[in-house]
This record gives sequence, structure tokens and C-alpha cells, in this order.
Amino acid sequence: MVDVRPFRALRPAAGLEARVVSPPYDVVDTAEARAYAAGDPMSFLRVSRPEIDLADDADPHSDEVYALGRRTLDAFVADGVLVRDEVPTYSVYRQVMGDVVQTGVVATVAVADYDEQRVRTHEHTRPDKEDDRVRHVAALDAQDEPVFLLSRRSAAVDAVVAEVTAREPQVDLVARDGVGHTLWVVTDAAQVDALRSAFAGAGDLYVADGHHRSAAASRVHAQRVGQPGTHDAFLAVVFPLDDVHVMAYNRVVRDLAGLTEDALLEAVGEHFDLVPADGPVTPSGRHSFGIRLSDGWRTAIARPGAVDETDALARLDVSVLQELVLRPLLGIADPRTDARIAFVGGIRGAGEIDRLVAGGSFAVGFTLFPTSTDELLAVADRGEVMPPKSTWFEPKLASGLFLHPLV
Repeated sequence: MVDVRPFRALRPAAGLEARVVSPPYDVVDTAEARAYAAGDPMSFLRVSRPEIDLADDADPHSDEVYALGRRTLDAFVADGVLVRDEVPTYSVYRQVMGDVVQTGVVATVAVADYDEQRVRTHEHTRPDKEDDRVRHVAALDAQDEPVFLLSRRSAAVDAVVAEVTAREPQVDLVARDGVGHTLWVVTDAAQVDALRSAFAGAGDLYVADGHHRSAAASRVHAQRVGQPGTHDAFLAVVFPLDDVHVMAYNRVVRDLAGLTEDALLEAVGEHFDLVPADGPVTPSGRHSFGIRLSDGWRTAIARPGAVDETDALARLDVSVLQELVLRPLLGIADPRTDARIAFVGGIRGAGEIDRLVAGGSFAVGFTLFPTSTDELLAVADRGEVMPPKSTWFEPKLASGLFLHPLV
């Protein structure tokens, strides 16, 4: 039984939401964040990316940067930009991106559920990124960006969500990237109780995006055991797994590990049928890949027997590519640490792979078919770990619409 709790959220004051809302900290670099926030002192990037208000050469991991984030957050509260709920609430959060519509519940989840693996993970974290999130949350005394969680479909949760979304929302805006964000705050005591009970019976939860944030929450809690506050829970949005949109996480490699392009293709041909393509390849099914070399594109389709379909981890396309191509042919033994490989989120499409290889900064690019949520659950339920960057969820959760203060 997972403890999915209401909490006293910190939110933008009514009418300021469109100015505050920002992209997540980890999908924009410092230069992009600075440009996005330019001219608007209320942009939440001034809290999540505080280095944008310092010199261009400021170290984003310096004590000065974390302290500035806290001062900015305190100023937002003092100036009435952000206002805290008077009572614990849930929120229903809907995102619309073209034909994609996903609706989840904003809540906090007990750290104990993460520590005891009722909140299941499928990726390893990187120590440097985890340390950054620990320092950021500890400095703010707040969790400012939610963990994206998946749950199995619950009729009981759906019933409350339907009641809540039948009325007018508190927030309804379209961000600069064209994604719609709609928020209904759940203050009715009966609906709050019904949601908590419904989630308690809905089974385990799964981290879709936010492995570093959830790990950091666990570490901050461990540092504060015995101290007052709500550090024993972490900020999350819980979506039904069949409601979310998963895209591929494509790969590019800087060199061919001493092979010629012909030699690489010949080696790939041992396990795959290769078909020339007129332009960028977006795979239409499992075990099909696009390969971009200097002379253009090919489609690679795994031959029967090349993939072990009985193994939930081995049959993932990210695993197939890693074990049949990247490791044996290109020498990418650990894609988490090898500087020769880079990852390109599916929202950028095959065109970005085309651009990177055509520009000469990478020697080869690969496009993949998206990992499904069913595949993710099959691996997580076995306690196994996917290769890094196996999934790209889109749209991303906005920053600044709700925070979880720890004090």
C-alpha cells in the first residue's frame, strides 16, 4: 500500500501563473534558461536555475547559486508571487500537447515507499546529478519540481478525477511551447479522503521521470530524521500508465571506434536486414532502427532469433541496440559514463539526428522505437535496471505551478 498524501502546496498567486510557469530545469541549459526568463523577474527559472542571475561564467553548482535560489524563493513568497494553501490539498493536473492529453494527480508520496521499493525505479542515478538535487532541495527547504510517477489504472481514482474536472479549473494556460496546463485544486474534504483511499488500493507506483529527484528526497529525509517538517514525502504527479505519451530516446556516437562505415554496416548486417532510406528514419515497430552515417540513412530490422523475447530486459530495443551494436561494434561498454555517446530526446525527432551527423560532430546516429510503459513495468517489477535514457516522456511537467515546502 503506497501512501499518496495531500499537502499544503505553494502556488503562484491567481493571475500570475502564466508568468511564473517555466520549463523543467533539466530540459534547458543555462543559456536557454537565461533567454527564456529574460525581462520577467517572476519566471520560476530564477529559482530552479538561479545561476541565470549571476555572471555567465558562474559555476551552477557553487554554494552561491544554491543560496541565491533560496533567496529568490523567499522573495517570491514575501512579494506574494507564490502563496501557500491553507489546508492540505491534492490537485488534478491535465496537459495537452496536440492530440496528446494526460491527466494526473498532484500529491506527495511517502519517502518510505520509495526506500522500500513500493515506488519502483528502472534506472541508475548519476552521483553528480543526485548530489546537485540534494543540495538544491536542502537549500530551498522545498521540493520545487515533481517526480513523474505511473500507476495502474484505478476506477476509484478515475471517479474522483471525473468529479473534480467537471467544474471550472483554477489554472488554464498555454505555455510558450504550445503545451496546455490545466489545474483543479481539490479542497473538498470528502474528495481528498476518497483520493487518498483510492491510491492506497491502487498498487505500486513507478518512476517514469525523476529518478534523481526521488533519490534526493530520500537522502534529504535521512539527513533530517527527527527534525520537524514534511521531508518524509516527495512531490509527485501520478498518471495512469495508459494515459501518458512515451517517445524514443535516440543515440549518436562521436566516432566508429576505428571501423569504416562499410565495415560497421557489414557487422551490423550479421543480425539485421539493412534497407537504404531516402531520408530520416522514424522506426514504425519494435526491433527496427534508423542508422544515419555520412552518406545517408538505412533502416535496420532485427532478424528472427536475434532477440531473446523471453527476457523482459534483453528484448527492449535500447538493450538490443546496446548489446548487438553499441557494445560489441562501437566499444560503448557503459553508456552512462562513456563521453563518446550522447542521447537525443524523441521530441527533437530523427531530424536532429540527421543534423548532428550531417554537421560532422557525430559519426553515426541511431533512431529507435519507443519503449512502452508495459515494458517499463515488466523490467521494474523484476527489480532490474534499463540502459540509461530508455524513455522520453512528453510533455514534460511544468515547473512553478506547485511546490512542496519541507517546513
